[in-house]
Amino acid sequence: MTILACIPRRARRVCQFLVLLAVSSGSAGQALAQAAPPDYTLQPGDQIEVSVWGEEELQRTLLVRPDGKFSFPLTGEIDTVGRTVSEIQAELTDKLATYIPEAVVTVSVTGLEGNRIYVIGQVTNPGSFVMNRGMTVLQALSLAGGTTPFAALNDIIVIRGTGPDQRAVRFPYDDIKRGRSLDQNIELQSGDVVLVP
Repeated sequence: MTILACIPRRARRVCQFLVLLAVSSGSAGQALAQAAPPDYTLQPGDQIEVSVWGEEELQRTLLVRPDGKFSFPLTGEIDTVGRTVSEIQAELTDKLATYIPEAVVTVSVTGLEGNRIYVIGQVTNPGSFVMNRGMTVLQALSLAGGTTPFAALNDIIVIRGTGPDQRAVRFPYDDIKRGRSLDQNIELQSGDVVLVP
């Protein structure tokens, strides 16, 4: 008889979960933790994995819809706007408690596709880039391989928002290069477009 056989069923499942968690927290888990810090807020387009320990039918890979929500069995619609993974996990645990007392719910981010910025125009490698927390305009330009010789450096702008709420923020590259107007090297937000004419 194993030690686990002497433990009540619910406690045994929790023990098994903790053992599995310890085994699976290798380099892949560390890489994911670096990609999505604890205070990371989900964005539309992000991919998450939700699982309930011991309930195979409640394991799903989900995409956060454009409205910032996703659907999960027994819980209905879950709103992710401005919320962290731990907040989502707590809500799912609370909603599932009616059906599965002491449910062990795990939520992990498996894709950061919703958290992107775009760099277009006179740069070496224009395109979309996954945005790390605290990324500035200079860092985004660096990700895009820097500007081309034809770039109008003092006419770079950051376009933020959508529809009637769109606004342009000037980025005076030459001034910043000389140590002036450093406050214009702003922190980017998800969805920002850096335009280098």
